[in-house]
Amino acid sequence: MDIKFLFSGVAVTDFASSVDWYTRLFGRAADVLVTPGVEVMWQLTDTALVYVVVDPDHAGRALVNIAVSDLDAEVAEIASRGIDPGPLFRVGPEGAGGRKAPFTDPDGNSVFVIEIAG
Repeated sequence: MDIKFLFSGVAVTDFASSVDWYTRLFGRAADVLVTPGVEVMWQLTDTALVYVVVDPDHAGRALVNIAVSDLDAEVAEIASRGIDPGPLFRVGPEGAGGRKAPFTDPDGNSVFVIEIAG
């Protein structure tokens, strides 16, 4: 498998409230308006993109993990935009793999910001 890009999709029910939430999560407007009122996309790295699409039948089931180098700084920055995480927790055997901060969008989709132990 020769992977060039990863597009991670998040199904939502309400386009406007979801775009607002993800704009605050990522700290900026979407990079691409794919279909007005239906789908937008954020390019988070050169090869990692997250798109939000209206799809009520699948909304609330997404799991997205985003690895960062400084979890505390990222959580503080996201919180400054009005989105607070659930309780942070450790992952991996005996918690040695790193830490995660869970965020939940208006539809119940889970976005985890992760700091992987070095």
